[in-house]
Amino acid sequence: MDRQNWIILSAGDNVAVATAPIAEGSDVANVKTRQKIDAGHKIAITDIPQGMPVVKYGQAIGRTTADVKAGDHVHSHNLHFENDRLAATANSAPEEASADDKARTFMGYRRADGRAATRNYIGIIASVNCSTTVCRAIADEANRTILPHYDGIDGFVPIVHDQGCGMSSTGDGMNVLHRTLAGYTRHVNFGGVLMIGLGCEVNQLTLYGQSGAGASKRHFNIQDAGGSRRAVERAMGVLREIAADVGREKRVPISVGEIIIGLQCGGSDGFSGITANPALGVAADLLAAAGGTAILSETSEIYGAEHLLRSRAVSDEVAKKLDEKIAWWEDYVALHGASLDNNPSPGNKRGGLTTILEKSLGAVAKGGRSPLTAVYGYAERVTAPGLVFMDTPGYDPVSATGQVAGGANMIAFTTGRGSCFGCRPAPSLKLASNSALYASMEEDMDIDCGTIVTGDATISGKGREIFDLIVETASGKKTKSEIFGYGDNEFVPWHLGATL
Repeated sequence: MDRQNWIILSAGDNVAVATAPIAEGSDVANVKTRQKIDAGHKIAITDIPQGMPVVKYGQAIGRTTADVKAGDHVHSHNLHFENDRLAATANSAPEEASADDKARTFMGYRRADGRAATRNYIGIIASVNCSTTVCRAIADEANRTILPHYDGIDGFVPIVHDQGCGMSSTGDGMNVLHRTLAGYTRHVNFGGVLMIGLGCEVNQLTLYGQSGAGASKRHFNIQDAGGSRRAVERAMGVLREIAADVGREKRVPISVGEIIIGLQCGGSDGFSGITANPALGVAADLLAAAGGTAILSETSEIYGAEHLLRSRAVSDEVAKKLDEKIAWWEDYVALHGASLDNNPSPGNKRGGLTTILEKSLGAVAKGGRSPLTAVYGYAERVTAPGLVFMDTPGYDPVSATGQVAGGANMIAFTTGRGSCFGCRPAPSLKLASNSALYASMEEDMDIDCGTIVTGDATISGKGREIFDLIVETASGKKTKSEIFGYGDNEFVPWHLGATL
C-alpha cells in the first residue's frame, strides 16, 4: 500500500501539509488536489472563502486573499499575514495524560534541600575569564585522578566563559552574568561545586557567598592560592573532600512531576515544525499534566505567534509579562538597526512557509498546547509547574544556558540540519526532524521523528516515545551527546552591556 504523503497537524486545521510531492488529482483528506503540490506546502481540505483564516497547528496563520477551494494549493498567491495580529482561534486541547502517565517515576537523586536531580556531577565554575584555564586543568586532573574512585559521580565539569571583568559592576550585563552563574552554582545536577576566581576581577567570589552552605560548596581565588599550579593542587584537596560527600548519593524513585525540561530547536528544516517540534510538544503536555515543567524560550523566534501563546496564559499578569518581553525585544533590535519582523526567507517560502506566524508557530509547537503558567526573565529561577516561558535570545547555546541556570535538569533539542549540542550538567536529547538526518548522524541523534512523515508513526505516538525517553534519561540513560562528551564548551551566558 502506498504511504500517505500528507499530514494534518491539529484537529480543526483547514489545511494539510504535503510530506512528499503530490500530483494533481490525488486524494488528500477526502478531497482531490487541484494542482501539483510540492513537499512542505499546504493543501486546503475544505473551502476557505476570501478573508477567512487559514488554520494550521490549530491556529490561524493568515487570511485568504481570494476564494480557496478544497484541494487548492495555499501559499503566497492566496494567503497573507496582516500586520495586526489575528485573533487566536480556540486552542486545541493538550495531549491527554492517563493516570499511569501522571503516576510515573524516574530514578533520580534527592538532594538535601528536597530538589530532584537527574545527574550527579561536580562543577568547577569560573567566576571570570581569567580563571578558565585553571578550571579546565582542575577538571581534567580531577577526572583523571579522583573520578575513578567514585562510581556514583558522573564527572567533574568545567563551567567557563569569557566575561567577569572589563565590564561595569552594575547594570544589565553584570546582573545577567551573576544570575546565570548563581543558577549554575546551585544547580540540582551539581552535587558539589568549586568556584574559582582570579582575585582582582569585577565579578568577585564574595558575590556568591559559599554558593549555598555545606562542605560540597566551596570557592577560592588563584592569587590567594599562590598561582595556577598551586591552585590546581589546592583544588584537588578540596575536591577529594567534596567527592567523599557527593559520591555517597544514590538514585531513588521520584515523581516525573519533578522533571524540568528546557525545550530547544536549532538547525531547523522544513519538517521541524511538522514532526519533531509538535511531537516534543506532546511530550511537554504529558510532562505538564504529570506536574512537571517545560520551559519554552527563544523570544525572537516566537515573534508573530506571541499573541497566540499569551491567549493560553493562566492570568492577565502572565500575559502582561509576555507582552513586556516582546516590547523590550522590539526596542532592543531597533536600537541596533534591526527588526524582529523577519518574514520567511525565499528558502523558507520554497519549503512551503508563507507567513512569519506560520514560521513562529513551528517553533512554538515545541511547547505543546498546555496553559502558559508563568513568564521568567533570562536565567531566573523557575518554580512554577506546567508550561512556562523564559525570555532568551534565539541563539541555542545562550538560550539553553539560561534554561539550565533557571533549573532545567534536562534539555530536549530538535534539529533538521544536524545541530550538535550538549549542556552539562543537564543531559541533552537530540530529536531529528527527518529520517535522512537520523541515518547520517545516528551517533548524535537520540530519536528519529522523520517516521511521522513516512506514516510509520503519529505525532501523538512519537510524543509518547519522547516522553518515555525523557523518563529513561532522567533515570541515568546516557544521551548521544553525553556519550560523545558534549557539554563543556556550550556554557554561553547572554552578553549584555558595554565592554570597558
